[in-house]
Amino acid sequence: MRTILEIDTEFICDIQAPCFQMLSPEEVELVRGSKTQVRFRKGDHLTKQGAFASYVLFVISGLARQYVEGERDYNLRIITPGEFVGLSAVFTKNTFNYSSVALTDCQVFLVEKDAITRVFKQNGLFGFAMVKRYCEQNANLFETLRTVLYKQMNGRIAETLLYIDGFKNENSRIFQLLSRKDIADFAGISTESTVKLLKSFEKDGLIELKEKDIVILNQEGLLEISKKG
Repeated sequence: MRTILEIDTEFICDIQAPCFQMLSPEEVELVRGSKTQVRFRKGDHLTKQGAFASYVLFVISGLARQYVEGERDYNLRIITPGEFVGLSAVFTKNTFNYSSVALTDCQVFLVEKDAITRVFKQNGLFGFAMVKRYCEQNANLFETLRTVLYKQMNGRIAETLLYIDGFKNENSRIFQLLSRKDIADFAGISTESTVKLLKSFEKDGLIELKEKDIVILNQEGLLEISKKG
């Protein structure tokens, strides 16, 4: 992790994200004055589960993986530019509920939690947009929970492959950024079972394995497996 100063060529002086366009000039200055721009290298932790949270992160560029730590880790989602990380710490306990790690180099704004809280209280449109986004994320998490509870292993892997493939617009190398264990942790199964299922899917002509990369050949076939679970 490295703080980016105003003299650095990477420094972004303005807040151009759509969600910040809802703020008044005074609120923009409040956020600008309470933010620090940071560059996380690939493999750095953006957040650590259980760590004290005095700030909220806003991802400017790059991809990260959000996961819950336990006896075995479970991947929740892939974080993309334009998303807040750690927003739940504003309203609940003062610690991060999950960990997140950079899949690529990431540029991030660290915004002091108190500043975000003040903007929420003052600006109804901004608050509504953030609550809407938070509810959408929760809905996705409930769907993930349903998958883990009710689908068999082949259905979980099929759904995981389709989910990850959806990020190829952000990064065409998305599968190469994830290990087989990472894929297994999205599906909630062992790495060994994941490797076997991937080989089985390749044999059935659903995917092609190119070292670390995975190319989906039959999206409809995977979707059918995902639905039947």
